Parts: sequence; structure tokens; C-alpha cells
Amino acid sequence: MRNEHQVMTVLQKALDASWIRHRVISNNIANVDTPNYKAYKVEFEELLRDAVRAKGLAARTTNSKHLSAGGDSLERINPRIIRDRSTSTRMDGNNVDIDVQTAKLANNAIMYQALVDQLSAKLSRLKTVINEGRR
Repeated sequence: MRNEHQVMTVLQKALDASWIRHRVISNNIANVDTPNYKAYKVEFEELLRDAVRAKGLAARTTNSKHLSAGGDSLERINPRIIRDRSTSTRMDGNNVDIDVQTAKLANNAIMYQALVDQLSAKLSRLKTVINEGRR
């Protein structure tokens, strides 16, 4: 059951990150003509990957009174919004490439829908287990 909780936590965190990414990309697109505007991006997948790797090596506790040893809790992983100051695409100092941003927005929409589908399927399976357990 613990693994199910972890999967649900990862799906929820990924949906949150995707929603935030949508807002950030939309904001970048809205500022495509703003002089000196630097695009933002959302960092999440790398943080999640690092947390999962660390969790795999973390010591497990067998009693609630034991101290946890190593590994970040998945619940503590949150997306980070980072400003990309590294480049300037245009002479006015703006680094928003509208083609790149619209492609990222489309990709993110597909990812969001895939996550919703996975979460829906997971909840449907849990519902079936609960209903079958009543019989």
C-alpha cells in the first residue's frame, strides 16, 4: 500500500508542476514583446528524479519512533520557477522565442492530459478494489 501512496503522491506533484509550468509558459508568451524580459522555466523532473534515487538508498524505519535516515520525502518535492538569464534572442534584450514557448505549451498540455489519465485510471482501480471488497 505504501507504494500506491508514493505513486499517487508523484502523480499529484507532477500535475501541480504541469499546472505551474502552463502558467509560466503562458506568462512568457504574454511578455514576448516586453523589452529586457527574461523567460522563466519550471524545474521539477530533475528534483523528482533526485528524490526518487535518494529514497531508494534511504534507510527504512520499522517503527514510528525511529528516526528517518536519508532521502527526501516525496511530499517535500516542489517545482521551482527559474529565470533564464543566459541568453538574449533579440536586440531589445528579450529572450522569449515564441516558437519554442508554444511548442513547450503544447508538450505540457499533452503531459498534463497523460497525468490526468494515469491518475484517473489509478483512482478507478482503487474504486474497483473497494467495491469488490464489500462483497
